[in-house]
Amino acid sequence: MAFDWLMEGQNAQRLAAGLWLTAQISFISVAISCVTGTIFGLLMRSHNKILRSGCLFYLETIRIVPILVWLFVLYFGLAEWTGLHLSGLWVCVWVFVLWGTAEMGDLVRGALESIEKHQVEAGMALGLSRQQIFWHIEAPQGLRRVLPSAINLFTRMVKTSSLAALIGVIEVVKVGQQIIENSLLTMPNASFFVYGLIFVLYFLICYPLSLVAMKLEKKWEV
Repeated sequence: MAFDWLMEGQNAQRLAAGLWLTAQISFISVAISCVTGTIFGLLMRSHNKILRSGCLFYLETIRIVPILVWLFVLYFGLAEWTGLHLSGLWVCVWVFVLWGTAEMGDLVRGALESIEKHQVEAGMALGLSRQQIFWHIEAPQGLRRVLPSAINLFTRMVKTSSLAALIGVIEVVKVGQQIIENSLLTMPNASFFVYGLIFVLYFLICYPLSLVAMKLEKKWEV
């Protein structure tokens, strides 16, 4: 009976549209963060102290300030201060990119720095250039070491995308809230079924990613 109620009217279509918007926010953010985070991780290993200090300041600023505050600052503050109005979807994307870049960069830095120094020294002894050492020694091993942690980070980004509802983005959680509010009189326990379904949808997206991360971690354990 509850399943039939969820399928009534436009409920199913609205939830599907909300899930698609959640997926857009998550996967666009993840794709951009992969690139920008890798670059940021390489910059964090720079020999330039000023550049390293700037990277550390950015990393700690992103970590200290909650994601929700960044969403409010960009969504409400940017419009107030500059007159520039961004859609809620793109505000979420850029906030998650800021976050993903910082976290992914730190993972990349840690993975590269975990490679034993004697491997780099052996490459130098063989006459390899710094670029050759990076591409043939550091990059392949760094990729194997960073990938499981990166997948876990991307899973967190998918789950955190639910914060988009707080700035009016009609993603899957916001759609669920609207369905519950419209059904309080006809279905008093609507919240149980709606949030239960949303739980299943998030589980279907995130659990396979977690399994992949665990399998890679065991396979490439160093």
